[in-house]
Amino acid sequence: MFFRGQTIGKYKILSALGSGGFGTVYLAEDTWIGKKVALKVPHRQSVNFGELLREPRLLAVLNHPNIVAVLTAEKQDSVFFIVMEYVPGETLESIIGRDGALELTRALDLTCQVCNALDHAHRQGVLHRDLRPANIIVSDTGLAKVADFGTSRFLELAAIGTTVIGSPPYMAPEQFHGRATFASDIYSLGVTMYQMMTGVLPYQTPAPGDLERLMRGELVAPPRLRNARIPPRVNDIILKAMAPDVSERYPRAADVLEDLLGADRPASRRPTDRPTPSPAAAPAAAGEAPQAGWARTRDVPQPKFCRQCHKPLHARTDRCPFCGEAQ
Repeated sequence: MFFRGQTIGKYKILSALGSGGFGTVYLAEDTWIGKKVALKVPHRQSVNFGELLREPRLLAVLNHPNIVAVLTAEKQDSVFFIVMEYVPGETLESIIGRDGALELTRALDLTCQVCNALDHAHRQGVLHRDLRPANIIVSDTGLAKVADFGTSRFLELAAIGTTVIGSPPYMAPEQFHGRATFASDIYSLGVTMYQMMTGVLPYQTPAPGDLERLMRGELVAPPRLRNARIPPRVNDIILKAMAPDVSERYPRAADVLEDLLGADRPASRRPTDRPTPSPAAAPAAAGEAPQAGWARTRDVPQPKFCRQCHKPLHARTDRCPFCGEAQ
């Protein structure tokens, strides 16, 4: 739709970055301030303007260092587009395709960062529904940024999505039946972890005849069978994240993060034997991962959440502006 050198409003198109089911993304320069940005142009331009604004309005509530930020939405020359931050780097899909299985420390570091992003989004009622390596950008400094929440929906009071959206190898079994919950994103995270640590998917795109076996968990071989360097406890965490039964899966990204951060400490419990979180575990439950061992997040500013209503706060805030709770 755009071409190199074209100027749209104050944006000069530099190159095309990629294209997906929702639209095409271009690298552009904001000529007013000399800053590179990413422009996402939906393929469908004939729909109602309010419908086009659904995605940027959805993403406007997300403010986290591990999520690609939406800056604004504009319409120039009858073309609607979303302006997002530009993240220099490459997708996790490209990294795995080139390097195969990642070194364990790096894979766990990236996983913890993605957990932080998902935990923040879920606390805002946002379900991704298409989490996969192609939608995770790794910056030049090693910072993971989750992108493409365009296929997600805003879930009021944890309502359940009913549209079949996603990429089949990463979709939870319930998504094939048009049901998606926050735990569906955890399943996609588990498949992504599996791929990072083995270099391969646990299975290829399930055929219609494979769906019953997928529901029974018969398509997944333990990742340690494909990479013996994976610690047994990490192996168990991946398998629990990919549990076909939602009731047996991690309910929250913060729970995955908690077990990952504890996996390098001596312990007798398995991920299925979950104790009551101690006060020391509270930062992880709030999306702020402690810097422990090899399972740690990047040294980036982590958002602060209200202890009462769990809404994001400024780092220097001592009282929540939403509910008034002292911090």
